[in-house]
Amino acid sequence: MINVNGLVFEYPGQRALDDVAFTIRANSVTALVGPNGAGKTTLMRCVCGLEKPLSGAVTVDGIDVITEPRLSHERLGYLSDFFGLYDALSVRQVLMHAASANGSRRNLADAAATTAARLGLSDRLEQRVGELSRGLRQRVAIGQAIIHEPKVLILDEPASGLDPEARHDLAELFRTLQKDGMTLLVSSHILAELGAYATDMLVIRGGRIIEQRTLKDAAPLTREIVVELTDTDDAVNAVFDAFDNVSNIRRDGRRIRCALNGDDDAQHRLLRALIEADIAVVSFATLERDLQQSYLESMQAP
Repeated sequence: MINVNGLVFEYPGQRALDDVAFTIRANSVTALVGPNGAGKTTLMRCVCGLEKPLSGAVTVDGIDVITEPRLSHERLGYLSDFFGLYDALSVRQVLMHAASANGSRRNLADAAATTAARLGLSDRLEQRVGELSRGLRQRVAIGQAIIHEPKVLILDEPASGLDPEARHDLAELFRTLQKDGMTLLVSSHILAELGAYATDMLVIRGGRIIEQRTLKDAAPLTREIVVELTDTDDAVNAVFDAFDNVSNIRRDGRRIRCALNGDDDAQHRLLRALIEADIAVVSFATLERDLQQSYLESMQAP
């Protein structure tokens, strides 16, 4: 859905993006993460056709963003970190204006009503935008970005300044948009919340992509297993030794951690072997890595 190749962007005296290349699959939610000044916002603006790179190529849904920015905007929705709204206008008027500006092919009033319903704003259509809470204003801003039904939605720090309840609602909204077939690229420093809905992670540092990783929708080949026993039964060693696909066994009293190479069936066979050997298992689970752990691992890599 999004293809970036050899992207270079420079500010006076500074190279902000250096040979950036990646592909984002359709109907995914990709978390764009990195330290301050890494180039996240610049990259997003280049993908949206709002900045012209020094060199490289960007395509969205097969459209060259650099040579055909206006055409690409029909497929793109963008919410910047510092978005603007017309506070004196009603929610309905703001959405209708956005529909007109973005070239929506639907009736403007219908587009505003449908988008408001999608965002839980139907009861706010006649209210002035300037009277809304921060969370509701954020929803109106997202409404401006999606009212023309784009295939790709790009959001820069969308949860900034929101309270915990509003951030939770925002995560639910992103999951709904993905379920409806939209592809999302989201930049945020709130990694725990990105992990609640992101399917992929794109890590940028110093203007370069240092890693792209799938977080969900794909079972890992190797998984970390944690087993806790009622006591320090040494008979468990023979069970682990019988499995060629178990490695890196670490024992700390009653708790054992190991790496298991295999799928769910392999995990089931290991658990069954422990039970059949009359090992007193208290718990048996995979150790899930969250987005923050994945990000820190990427940052620590040379």
